[in-house]
Amino acid sequence: MRTVTGLFDSYADAESAVSKLRSLGIDHDEISIVSNNSDSRHKIDADGNDVAEDAGKGAGIGAVLGGTGGLLTGLGIMAIPGVGPVVAAGWLAATLAGAATGAVVGGAAGGLIGALTDAGVDERDAHVYAEGVRRGGTLVTARVPDTLIGAAEDILAKSPRVDIAARRNAYSEGGWKSFDPTLDPYTPAEVEQERRRYDRSTGI
Repeated sequence: MRTVTGLFDSYADAESAVSKLRSLGIDHDEISIVSNNSDSRHKIDADGNDVAEDAGKGAGIGAVLGGTGGLLTGLGIMAIPGVGPVVAAGWLAATLAGAATGAVVGGAAGGLIGALTDAGVDERDAHVYAEGVRRGGTLVTARVPDTLIGAAEDILAKSPRVDIAARRNAYSEGGWKSFDPTLDPYTPAEVEQERRRYDRSTGI
């Protein structure tokens, strides 16, 4: 199995990519999505769970209504150090939830960076992916058999995913060096500013 990855500024674009990967025949257990939820745009179920209070505990606290829940199982809300509240599903979400509760050790204990690099993602790219989610983006990862790797890469290449090298350069121009899980998560206002900065018309 090899890992293919795409960072998206739009959750809808990420969701579309997940749907196409599923149509290719990739099992939902092998696909993950992690999306910034600092502005609570993704709602949890009707159990009355408080995202602001409980998400900081790191564990999933309820199913998100609609959306990718129909494509991937276990879509829920958790918190990632340095990123803040996210909606997440799939194997990467399970790894992160296990790390948060102490059930997983090793690379995953390092959070999102460790989980991605353990899956074969280049460490420099993993830092950009994590920073991208921190700033409001949505990350899609899939573990793909060798026989489907070309088709899966083609799906992501034809999607409006972020050009990771260009985004790294854009972050670096602002003084960024690497993802730092000890920093405060972006506020909803900061996330909205980032989303407006990196719209499709910029080509970044």
